Amino acid sequence: MSKPTTTLRQDLLKAPAARSAAESAGVSPVSEQASESAAQGQQRTESVRGLGAPRSRGDGEVKVTGRATYAVEYQIENAAHGVVIQSTISSGRITHIATEKAQAVPGVIAVYTHQNRLKINKPTPIADGGAAQSTYTPIQDDIILHNGQNIGLVVAETFEQATYAASLIEVSYQETPALIFATDEGAEPQPLPDQDIELGQAQAAMVRSEVRINERYITPREYNMPMEPHACIAHWHSGSMTVWEPSQWVSGAQVEIAEWLGIAREQVRIISPYVGGGFGSKPVPYTHVALACVASRELNRPVKVSLTRPQTFTGLGGRPATSQQLEMGATRDGKILSIILRSFNETSLQDMIAENCSHVTARMYAIPDLSAQHQIVPINTVTPGWMRAPGENPSSFGLEVAMDEMAYALNIDPLELRLRNWADHDYQQNKPWSSRRLKEAYQKGAEAFGWAKRSMAPRSMREGRELIGWGMATGTYPVNRLPAESRIILTPQGEFIVQCAGADIGTGTYTILAQTAADILHVPSETISVQLGDTRLPRAGVAGGSQLAGNLTAAVNVTAHKMRDRLLTLARELEGSPLKGVSLEQLSLVGGSVRMVGTPAQEISFAQLLALAGSEALEVEGGTFPDNLSAKEKDEMVGSLNSMDRPEDFSAHSWSAQFVEVAVDEDFGTVRVRRMVAAYDCGQLYNPTLARSQWIGGMIMGLGQALLEEGIVDPRTGRVINNNLADYLIPVNADVPNITTINVGEPDYQATKMGGKAVGEVGIVGVAAAISNAVFHATGKRVRDLPITLDKII
Repeated sequence: MSKPTTTLRQDLLKAPAARSAAESAGVSPVSEQASESAAQGQQRTESVRGLGAPRSRGDGEVKVTGRATYAVEYQIENAAHGVVIQSTISSGRITHIATEKAQAVPGVIAVYTHQNRLKINKPTPIADGGAAQSTYTPIQDDIILHNGQNIGLVVAETFEQATYAASLIEVSYQETPALIFATDEGAEPQPLPDQDIELGQAQAAMVRSEVRINERYITPREYNMPMEPHACIAHWHSGSMTVWEPSQWVSGAQVEIAEWLGIAREQVRIISPYVGGGFGSKPVPYTHVALACVASRELNRPVKVSLTRPQTFTGLGGRPATSQQLEMGATRDGKILSIILRSFNETSLQDMIAENCSHVTARMYAIPDLSAQHQIVPINTVTPGWMRAPGENPSSFGLEVAMDEMAYALNIDPLELRLRNWADHDYQQNKPWSSRRLKEAYQKGAEAFGWAKRSMAPRSMREGRELIGWGMATGTYPVNRLPAESRIILTPQGEFIVQCAGADIGTGTYTILAQTAADILHVPSETISVQLGDTRLPRAGVAGGSQLAGNLTAAVNVTAHKMRDRLLTLARELEGSPLKGVSLEQLSLVGGSVRMVGTPAQEISFAQLLALAGSEALEVEGGTFPDNLSAKEKDEMVGSLNSMDRPEDFSAHSWSAQFVEVAVDEDFGTVRVRRMVAAYDCGQLYNPTLARSQWIGGMIMGLGQALLEEGIVDPRTGRVINNNLADYLIPVNADVPNITTINVGEPDYQATKMGGKAVGEVGIVGVAAAISNAVFHATGKRVRDLPITLDKII
């Protein structure tokens, strides 16, 4: 910004415009209270394609045309290439690493192992207020904790040279017995008493129950499998580290990398404008990034490191295997009296990561007597990570299949059983719902699916040699919140740029932030540029927990109001403005200009305002952080999940009703999903087109979970056998049926400032259960352990 030519202009550009008492209280600023009717305001919002408009993704064109540059695609001068070395046993010690052949390969610069280790500090785990998912630090000792552990790095001038050299390294081990599965003898479950749920007298209520079921529900290891590999570029220069890293949380990555290197957070910059899929696998940098960073610092040159697809199965963790023993008791007329749940998930030997299977158990239905205890079982595996709807996903599978089993035990329609146990408030927290349009979801979903035509008896619906099954389930996901901030820049050309450190992981953040600003600044959202994914931009938290859209739209909304107020003030106070002296109540923003209401000819364009002010650009910042926080305190809030909160007086959740039709070949036992219908209550949809894409994506992932996905582990060695996209099956186009999504949500301002609720993860919750229930309806065979394969139903 150039220096304004007068003191008045300088004051106007730097100081926030005066705000009325109503504005300070959060009411729309005065220019919004002009004589326009609500209908006119809605028309204007539609004309600028602001929030609520079904716009296509603004980043779509640059991606499909190949102009979007992903992290490892940046061309950094003098970059070396690193290839990770992984262990081939699950437990023991390295006795020797022979690197001589590798070091003799032309182009090889260095080989780093524990024998010539580079110092990597242990990072602070998320549970303790840090940003690390795993505390394992590679090449610091000779201990092997799991098969596929990152134990070294070969750096060479080219990727091919590094790959060949890595293949020549010979590692000798002293092997010790390993715990491969959580059910192995010697595996010791660890309780998590702070996560236990005890409501009423569950055991006594179970004794009173007239009908009981008691079954085990199992989900296997699952892997996120984003299209973009886990890869980075680390560049140490001038005492600072710049990392191009596909990140769902650049602030968290900054914290963890600074801890690894033992430097100040301000000395680390993360750049991540595009993320080619994450699904929970890219919120934090993993140990290959640590190796790249220390190698770059040691060599004083950039280092690129990319994991191969097989290496992603053990270089980071996916969803851990879970097991739930769920007992449910009810009266004969369908009132659920009690649930007793005992569950566990596997975790690594060094990090206690819980995939808590009681996340939805105590709040989905009106069950006053409930006991849930979850444990973790440390074994020789990589530290598990997040995968879409961690906790809610396996929790809903056990609960929703159990509800279907109880429906058949009572001979009550599965949908009717859910309605008979309707929860009018959150029984777990004893709070009212912020909103819960789940009955509307049941109604609209059932109508669209044709549920009323369903016969109750298994094996009662068929087409030729195919058995037809209809199943349903309920899904939910909580509303999470974290403060954020943004910057809006008005360029000399009169165009707006919105900046924020938040990530777009393919969910449409670029688009909805432009739409948010467009609503307030009244210019077409397509004309607003958005810049994301850089720690030098205004602060933002993680793109995870289905919260970033709500967090960032709220921040941009505040900033856009500040920009509008500044423009109105400039228009009425700058010398030479045709609107000088006009009251704020008479001014509005329309199509790139400040205009007098009712007098279109009396206006001044934004570019003209900047010229009058003698400025090349106008910048404003705003956000949703509490007042009077220091910069350090704000950094700490977005660099940790401890500040993430939920509404205090309400229980805020998104809801879904999932309906599925399957066809099972009676001769071969093959299962094909033929129809999927889901109705959602996610509050205000910031962009219906993008919300539908998120719902469909979640439903397809749920289909994969139900029928295809399973990490196969060799029980002798702990090696992941199907560690590639040929053998680890995920749904392709031919697997995906016709999908119908229905929106029943309404704005929920008790949940979030902008009225929206969780969208990104609720789509997967309940899908696997609905498919399992449909398979039972088709075949009469109940599958409680995923995936549903033909050997389990024939």
